[in-house]
Amino acid sequence: MIKPKAPSTESSPFNFSINKTKSYIFQPFISNSNNQVSFRFRMSHDSLPPLPENRIVLAVGTVGVDFLATVASYPDPDDKIRTTSLKVQGGGNAGNALTCAARLGLSPRLISKVANDTQGRGILEELQADGVDTSSVVVSEEGNSPFTYIIVDNETKTRTCIHTPGYPPMIPSNLSQTSLSSALDGARMLYLDGRIHETALLVAQEAARKNVPILVEGERIREGLDDLLKLADYAICSAKFPQASHLFFYEPLPVTKLRANGVGTVCGRLFVGTAEKVPPSELQDTTGAGDSFIGAVLYAICSNMPPEKMLPFAAQVAATCCRAVGARTGLPHCTDARLASFLS
Repeated sequence: MIKPKAPSTESSPFNFSINKTKSYIFQPFISNSNNQVSFRFRMSHDSLPPLPENRIVLAVGTVGVDFLATVASYPDPDDKIRTTSLKVQGGGNAGNALTCAARLGLSPRLISKVANDTQGRGILEELQADGVDTSSVVVSEEGNSPFTYIIVDNETKTRTCIHTPGYPPMIPSNLSQTSLSSALDGARMLYLDGRIHETALLVAQEAARKNVPILVEGERIREGLDDLLKLADYAICSAKFPQASHLFFYEPLPVTKLRANGVGTVCGRLFVGTAEKVPPSELQDTTGAGDSFIGAVLYAICSNMPPEKMLPFAAQVAATCCRAVGARTGLPHCTDARLASFLS
């Protein structure tokens, strides 16, 4: 059956969901697709954490629409199966990370591109509702906005993404010098998700000239990513990226070393962050886990949080995200009591 979402601060313009099981949505609870009920934890206003002094972060990357189809188990070739639930909401690495950062209390800005279609307008409306500044997003009068089909496998707790890029793609000439200067004005951090690399490089070079720290995501090998990494002050990589990239060589010796081409051995302190364990009964979907981790790291850097505190904090935020279907459904706000020990 089709049910409109109940009004809330997390409402989306893509305002429908299809559930084959009973679903009750009301404050202060949120139901999920398997009839379990999760509580939304909030701190009292008297204990709200202080916000970072400079809260402006800029991102260059992708946004889109996610069509999340949850299934009992992944289909075999030529199978016909039914979903147990369907959710439609905004997605994209940069969009998800900035939504997370906004809910934690930052003031995010986005450089990206969508089309002037129903999906593109919905993408922008959802981001704006969460407090993301989209004034630097380029809107094309032609083409299509990006979207992704995501199959969420309830059996293995994995997800499979089938992405359709937006068209026409963003190119550096889409971004005027005025828009670039305005987007970077007062920025504490620049985050690049590794997509639209030519525009990202243009923004990164200007950020480096202005001494704005740069965080680059290394999800997988992408065209132009090496050039972005050379300008990075921070790099957040997937588990497999360091082994796949020719820029990094990881040596699992008694004394761990990281070597980079053209630099040699990089020496420093190694912080090992323990991942937050999500009980199998609570794990819903890993879509956006890495994006929420990055959003939390952006907040931590702006808050001058030490690395030994930053890593478990980001892991807690990512684990919270995994307790709901979709990249944004479970993203916590700074008032979430589960974050109190990190933000006090």
